[in-house]
Amino acid sequence: MAADPSGYFVFPDFNPVALSLGPLDIRWYALSYIAGILLGWWYCVKLISLPPRRVKREQFDDLVTWIVVGIILGGRLGQVLLWAPGYYFRHPLEIVMIWKGGMAFHGGLIGVILAMYFYGRRQKLGFFTLSDIVACGTPIGLCLGRIANFINGELWGRITDVPWAVIFPNAGPEPRHPSQLYEALLEGVLLFLLMHVSSRKQWIRERTGTLSGIFLIGYAIARSISEIFREPEVNLGANAATTWGQILCIPMILFGLYLVLHRRQKAAA
Repeated sequence: MAADPSGYFVFPDFNPVALSLGPLDIRWYALSYIAGILLGWWYCVKLISLPPRRVKREQFDDLVTWIVVGIILGGRLGQVLLWAPGYYFRHPLEIVMIWKGGMAFHGGLIGVILAMYFYGRRQKLGFFTLSDIVACGTPIGLCLGRIANFINGELWGRITDVPWAVIFPNAGPEPRHPSQLYEALLEGVLLFLLMHVSSRKQWIRERTGTLSGIFLIGYAIARSISEIFREPEVNLGANAATTWGQILCIPMILFGLYLVLHRRQKAAA
């Protein structure tokens, strides 16, 4: 990145297309999702080999297909309904243009939850048996997705004067927090480390739902912190004490606490 006369970095003109194969354009955004799913899949396969081994390899492989559908449908519908309903209702054809970016985590989470619920019923597997495994691999995809947001020059941060601020031309001439990278660190790297350390403890793995609760709490805290530096996508007013992203994290924290405490009390009974 080059620096402008003020000394701040100017976001480079990245080509969002990573590879062109004839009429087919493969974008960095799509590659981040593909890489996140594949790496998360690989990590989760390692996890299911540890005791108590409630899920078979072939069952988890089949679940991944359901999860991919849940991510795409839920993430896109979440973006449309939670973040920019007015825009997409004015431009309905863009709803299906997922290659341009625009996937909401909270919507994707709902899509994955539904996928695990219906697949679990079909295979007679407990919902939290599946969600505990998936939760441990999810931060990998979150990290890569945030890096892709940075490459796309989207979802930038608030105006700031910190030395590492970046000028995103699409956001105007003011230097801003590279909040996408903050989120990659908090929601990706640090959350992955938390889940990895937690999943190494057999007593936690045996209490189904505990890993899911830890993930919900960890993500909600990480997202709430990053929202301090991120330009809000939904304007709640200049005097709003919280952002829409932080509000959506409140039920995640509450349900996560319930899972962790409930499973702990159940194990002690």
